[in-house]
Amino acid sequence: MKKIYWCSNCINASTRNRITFDKNGKCNACQWVEEKKNLNWKKRKSELVKILNKYRSKNNSYDCIVPVSGGKDGSYVAHTLKHVYGMNPLTVTSRPPLTRSIGNENLNNFVKSGYAHLHITADEEIMRSYNRLGLTDIGMPYYGWLISIFTSVIRTAVNFNIPLIFYGEDGEVEYGGSDESKNIPYFDYNYMKRIYLEDGYNKITKKVIKRHKRNFWFSLPEDKYLKSLNLKLLHMSYYENWDPYKNYLIAKKHCGLVERKINNSGTFTNFAQNDQKLYPLHTYLMFLKFGFGRATQDANIDVRRSSMTRDQAINLAKLYDNEYPNLYLNDYLKYYDMNKKKFNQILDKWANRNLLKKIKNKWVTKFDIK
Repeated sequence: MKKIYWCSNCINASTRNRITFDKNGKCNACQWVEEKKNLNWKKRKSELVKILNKYRSKNNSYDCIVPVSGGKDGSYVAHTLKHVYGMNPLTVTSRPPLTRSIGNENLNNFVKSGYAHLHITADEEIMRSYNRLGLTDIGMPYYGWLISIFTSVIRTAVNFNIPLIFYGEDGEVEYGGSDESKNIPYFDYNYMKRIYLEDGYNKITKKVIKRHKRNFWFSLPEDKYLKSLNLKLLHMSYYENWDPYKNYLIAKKHCGLVERKINNSGTFTNFAQNDQKLYPLHTYLMFLKFGFGRATQDANIDVRRSSMTRDQAINLAKLYDNEYPNLYLNDYLKYYDMNKKKFNQILDKWANRNLLKKIKNKWVTKFDIK
């Protein structure tokens, strides 16, 4: 894309996948904020209660699954289902590569706050193969882990005969992207592959299978098992006015969430996405490909909840978005088995030269956010 423009309310860019704007220049995420003010949330809550009552366990077994990392959103969903709606959730974590100590602490604190929990560790070499191909072929450095937070959780649901899985927010609707699902409570495997996995699942899996014949935790169960269970995948954000900051406060109060003492790489915040070292690399690649990074994402959330002005968001994006992820560079080189030159060549391959230029070995934008 040679021309770039921004939302008139936040600083979402036109380079974001699947984003749309109205005639006044507002992105669909900002339009959704306004639309939510007039939604009948009472009706949606009633819909949720009906679903929960239908599947509520009567014999003390688990009646739903909540994927968690120890972070704010999964912790909030688990807390809400258990303590507000009286459900008995089984919480499940797909162990990410290159975990961080603060992430391990938060996950332990969450479990100790009163939740049954399964920690799934997929084969490390298969995970590494997926992630390396994700980095080189589609510019997504934790692609294997991203796959596994769906596939391993679905495998667990089938194995334990639990027909409900509650994920947090529908990022497309809440943050800018396709709004096709804003009035649909469930999402299916096609949506998962097409939107969350960016249509790369089959391509990458085909390459991995040539090297590793078994990829249990990265593949979906056979159709006959899925149909028998009649599994439902839901976003909690469909049923309530989703607020990541509120989730953080509740997770901190009830689930032992702790923040990093300083801001995270590439942003001004310290309380989100603290579970693994690959996330700063993921958001740096996002900057290289689309011209916006982690600070833009975080600032947009604050603008939409009226806790930050658009001008403040612009300043923060300028300050942090293009921050090279030096902090964990040695970990990346070891994990992907690359030297620094090869690693940087791969990163540079993803740089959108219509949007960026390299000055003194650093990628910077050719544009000013307007």
